[in-house]
Amino acid sequence: MFKVVTGLLWLIVLVRFILPMPWPWTLKVLLGLVLLIASQYHFFSRLSSGSVFAPEFPRPLVIAFNVLFGAIFLLAVFQLALDAGSLVVMVFTGNFPAVAPELRYAAGLAALALASFGVNRAIMVPPLKDIEIAIPGLDPAFDGYKLVQLTDLHISRLFPAAWTEAMVAKTNALDADLVVITGDFIDGSLEHRRADVEPLRELSARDGIYAISGNHEYFFDAGAFMEHFEAMDMRLLANSHAVIERGAARLVVAGVPDRSAGHNGYAAPDLAAALDGAPDATPVILLDHQPMQARKAAEAGVALQLSGHTHGGMIRGMDRLLARANNGFVSGLYQVGSMQLYVSNGTALWPGFALRLGRPAELTRITLRKKT
Repeated sequence: MFKVVTGLLWLIVLVRFILPMPWPWTLKVLLGLVLLIASQYHFFSRLSSGSVFAPEFPRPLVIAFNVLFGAIFLLAVFQLALDAGSLVVMVFTGNFPAVAPELRYAAGLAALALASFGVNRAIMVPPLKDIEIAIPGLDPAFDGYKLVQLTDLHISRLFPAAWTEAMVAKTNALDADLVVITGDFIDGSLEHRRADVEPLRELSARDGIYAISGNHEYFFDAGAFMEHFEAMDMRLLANSHAVIERGAARLVVAGVPDRSAGHNGYAAPDLAAALDGAPDATPVILLDHQPMQARKAAEAGVALQLSGHTHGGMIRGMDRLLARANNGFVSGLYQVGSMQLYVSNGTALWPGFALRLGRPAELTRITLRKKT
């Protein structure tokens, strides 16, 4: 599927951008071949690791692939928009207008510049995003409680140990009461990622580190990863919950595995099981990687759901398409019945399409407030 879609993008660029250019044929052939190789980035990733989600190339090569692949994607979109405009002109004039080479040059340069900028924004250690969320029934002892949400780390050749170490240092400097990780830790096997995830061992918060699985864990050996993370002093919430106490005050943090778990031989998400035994009249914070089942969580009495998965849509405009695939939830804070849902743009994103334009990554610090 990837090869078909990416091949089609390359074909649009070849036929509608490269071939009409007033260039020597040798240059057209050379550029066409370079972009053909870049368009098959996911195919080469599969050859390197057995998975399109884990390119095992040197990081500079992964970055170069993402820049060129992003440029192909953007240029194909620009070219289709240009052709659509030309068709409108043809309706009124009867002739398909010739496009000046200068306009094509501008489109090509814009695509390359935007792809380079977008990849740069994607691979940086994310900036801090501070939000406050008022929770009904929150005990005053938890008013001002600070938790940091990390999600969609996608630790990989693109986000290696040095990136993870810098992200952990930035997180620890926030001096949070709680750190939660809402899935998609890695891209690659434990054998390949062991050194890259090691800095996560240094994460610290007064009430600990709580985490759930994301869908990408199940592309690899999810069981081995979950055991490894538990050995790093993280508490994995798989259809379970924990009770955090401040004197007599209590707060529940519950978690369910990703929706794909049940299709891969693991326990499917079970919200009822996750909440079983939770103290009555206590606000529940639910960790669920994908936001699409938020309405069910609201019906179950959850106060706040924290999710990721969507990467915020990555590109402004494209986020609306991803919202449709996630029941309308893609980025930011939503009111779902009596529950609030926060969908993070992600701490990083998968290395197969590392492009951010108008949808920045975030290191999310959430301060809980008592709703008056």
